[in-house]
Order: sequence, then structure tokens, then C-alpha cells
Amino acid sequence: MDLQRMKESIFEAIELNRNEIINIGRTVLMNPEMGYREFKTASLVKGIISGLTRDFTDSLAVTGVKAVLRGRSSRFKIAVLGELDAVLCPSHPYADKTTGAAHACGHNAQIASMLGTAIGLAKSGIMESLDGDVVFMAVPAEEFVELEYRQRLKDEGRISFLGGKQELIRIGAFDDIDMAMMVHCHSDTPGRKVFIYGTSTGFIGKSICFKGREAHAGGAPHEGLNALNAAMAALMCIHAQRETFRDEDQIRVHPIITKGGDLVNIVPADVRMETYVRGKTLQAVIEANKKVNRAIMGGAYAIGAEAEITEIPGYLPLNQDHTLSTLFENNIKPLVGKENITEGVDLPGSTDAGDLSSLIPVIHPTMGGFKGPVHSRHFEIADEDAAYILPAKAMAATIVDLLENGAGKAERIKREFSPQFTKDSYLKMWKQIINTGGNTHVE
Repeated sequence: MDLQRMKESIFEAIELNRNEIINIGRTVLMNPEMGYREFKTASLVKGIISGLTRDFTDSLAVTGVKAVLRGRSSRFKIAVLGELDAVLCPSHPYADKTTGAAHACGHNAQIASMLGTAIGLAKSGIMESLDGDVVFMAVPAEEFVELEYRQRLKDEGRISFLGGKQELIRIGAFDDIDMAMMVHCHSDTPGRKVFIYGTSTGFIGKSICFKGREAHAGGAPHEGLNALNAAMAALMCIHAQRETFRDEDQIRVHPIITKGGDLVNIVPADVRMETYVRGKTLQAVIEANKKVNRAIMGGAYAIGAEAEITEIPGYLPLNQDHTLSTLFENNIKPLVGKENITEGVDLPGSTDAGDLSSLIPVIHPTMGGFKGPVHSRHFEIADEDAAYILPAKAMAATIVDLLENGAGKAERIKREFSPQFTKDSYLKMWKQIINTGGNTHVE
């Protein structure tokens, strides 16, 4: 069977099952769950995937699922990813009334398109013509939220990283994966637009505890040490650093005070703050992080208080593989039109797909079909074909390109890819940042 006929067979299988694929997206939308709590969604994935292959593993990094469709040979393994988790957005029309979770970031569309890709490849019978395996991974906890809950999981020994793909990297779920792909929604883009080759920032997270000395705020404030004043001084010191950040490094620091004291008539002795330090490159983040830490400690010193900084592994910048992106572009182009493809639009936030892209070739294009800003109550799916069906077709067709005729294209991409880290050096890097307060150097 020639290349085009293989792709047409997959598209036919996807079209025959379009109602099921769309229903998957709708079902996940109506049952949002937060990171490392996605038990219903993981169960749905297992129910669908078990009808396509018995070769799957569940409960990876708490809720993750990994399934394999075997080709006629297993020269390469291509992963298709879908994120399980929602965000907190209680005002969203489809928010869970108890938890406030809502799919206001389109992860339900990722699960639908991932499973749509699996349905197309399995039910078309194309896998027996491909020289490689395709792995479908439902991954937990991409949104970097509910940090106290995740820290408890870490303290209990159930996870080591707060981000799902990071944890899957640590436990070895990606050890046998040669390259990976996924499609994310594009905010405020109701039309059938596609954005490729974009990057994203990375970040280091931190929580800070300012420790002072309590005293009666009215009767004896001179006996206290005001930890809130220390936090405010630290914020001003951080602001004073902003002019030293280079524009091209895209540094963003956005602290919040999560606890300002205990009672209004007690000098604050325990004040908490959280922040990210974001940037275009890991080294830029590390350098900015040093300045932020110095500002925090300086603010505390000025008041005579103490500051304890806990570094939290954030996410690495996303760097998409150009050759793999071009294959995807060639397959999405007939579905949306060349005029609807835009190159080089960066993601505004961060993603743990960036961590994976430092180890193996990854693509993370974004797709229109969504109205309203992400993470807001106004976010909704405007075009279910664009959200669920077209990404499944494009990813499946890209997999055919990679694995047909001896998997020559997959071999070339893997051969030409230069990883930033090995798995061991990746884990060591984050450990160094945590242990040294960010005072480390990474090439």
C-alpha cells in the first residue's frame, strides 16, 4: 500500500469513529480533575485503549497510562501524548461544583485527539505496514498548581517531581521512547489555525518563609521583628533587579504573598511568599534566580528577619524539533490550508513538554478551534472538528511518514537530534538547583 493510501485508510477509520472521538472529548470536559487526581479520566482512557490493545500499563506517576500499538517491527517507538488534568476555574460553566476544577485549558481535546490517533491507526490495520511501535501516553499533572497537595505526595514518597512528565521521566516511562508529539489548544482562536515551531519559557519555582518575632502591634511593636516588612522589602529589591534582565531572555518574576501574618494586632512573625522565575533559556533562568534570591535575602537582612527559600523544580524551555515539525506541517496543511499555518509563535506560559524536549525530539504545535482566553471561565470549544478530529488525523499521518518504508525518517530525526541532557544528567541538574539554591551552572 502506498503512502497516500495508508493515510487515507487512517482518515477513513477516524471518520467512521468521529462520534466516539468527539464523545470522548465531551465526556472528559464534563468530568474535570486536578493533577495527580485524574482517576476517572485515566479509567476512561483505559476503557478505550483496552479495546485497541492489551499492551498497556496504568497507575504510572499515580494516574498515568501507557499503551502500545505494535508495528511489523519495533525499530522505533513514537509517543503520542495527552494531558489528563484540569485547572482550578470554579466560575467555568463546566467546572466541578465540588472541586472547582475545569478544562479551561483544552486538555480534554488532547485526550480525545490522542485516542483518535490510536483509533485511526488500530482500526485501519495500518500498523502491520509500519516499522515501529506507537505509544499512547495519558500523562498527569501538567498544570503546576495545588503545590501543597503535590508536596504531600512527595513527602509520602509517591512522587518526586510536581510535574507529571518530569515524574514519568524519572520513573523511566520515557526510557524506550524515541520521539514524542502532542497538540495543544491555542487561546482565543476560534478558526482552524495552526501554530508550529514555537518555543516556551522555562521556570524555577520557589516558596519563601520570612521569619520575624511576634509582639503586640499596638502595645510593644518595638519588641517585634516584622516579617511582612521583610517580605515587602524583598519585593522592592526584586523590582529593582528588573532593569538588569535582558529583553531577549524574556525574564518574568511574579511573586505573591500567600500569608501576610496571623492577626492584625500581632507583629507578623510568619509570612509566606511564592514566585516563579521564568525565562527563555535555562541559563537565563538560573542567572535571574540568583538575583531574585539575593533580593529576598537582602530584604530580610534589612529588617533583621530571616528568610528560608525552598527551590522547586519548575519546567524547562520548550524547543520543538524542526524536522518533525515540518512533517506535521505537511500533514496538517491539506486539512486547514497553507494560509492558516503560522510559524514561530511562542507559547505564553511554560510546559513540562519542555523537559521532555531536552531529552528526545518533541513537537507541541497548537491548534485553533477554541474561543476565549485559557484558564478563564470564557474558554470554550468553538469547533469540535478542529479540537478533536484534525489533530488526530495530522498526528496519525505524521506517524505514517516516520515509520513507513523502514522508518527512514524516524531514523534521520533521531540521528540528527542533539539532546541537551541524558536522563541522568537531567535529574542531576534539577537536584543541583534544589541543593544549591539555583547557584549552579548548566551548559
